[in-house]
Amino acid sequence: MPVVDDGASFPGVMLQSEPKDRGVYTMYHGTSVASARLIIAKGFEQSQKGMLGKGVYVSRDRKKAQRYPLNARNSDRVVLELRVRVGRVKRIDKDDHPLQYTWNAKGYDTAWVPPNCGMKAVPSGLEEDCVFDPKRVQVVGVVQSNALVSQCCDKWKCYNSTREV
Repeated sequence: MPVVDDGASFPGVMLQSEPKDRGVYTMYHGTSVASARLIIAKGFEQSQKGMLGKGVYVSRDRKKAQRYPLNARNSDRVVLELRVRVGRVKRIDKDDHPLQYTWNAKGYDTAWVPPNCGMKAVPSGLEEDCVFDPKRVQVVGVVQSNALVSQCCDKWKCYNSTREV
């Protein structure tokens, strides 16, 4: 399946456009060093809770991923670069949306919260996606790591901030 070049990997590109159904996108996931090692070794698992319910939380906006995990020291933050097959996408763009937690039960694979939509759960105003099936999310690189996640470099391209390791 070809990768959709939506330009999300490049600074300054607007992420207002909804991910297209059945598209494949470069996205990012921010996590801790310990969790990154587990994800690299075993793959993603669904979060059991979150503003969109169960799933893997990702974003086409790298700045969004760089904020996670919340309340963590920068030295414990890792941003993974992903290849995501979004499948069928549901736009969730307001608080208390009728499908906010049930989008997957209605046949959608990914929920998309557009940037600056005004949802209280997204005070950053940055895009967020939730992919129900972890098998749709593949790690292809580490784009930010203040502490080296050593296992990655054998399999993927690895970056420390903006320079290649």
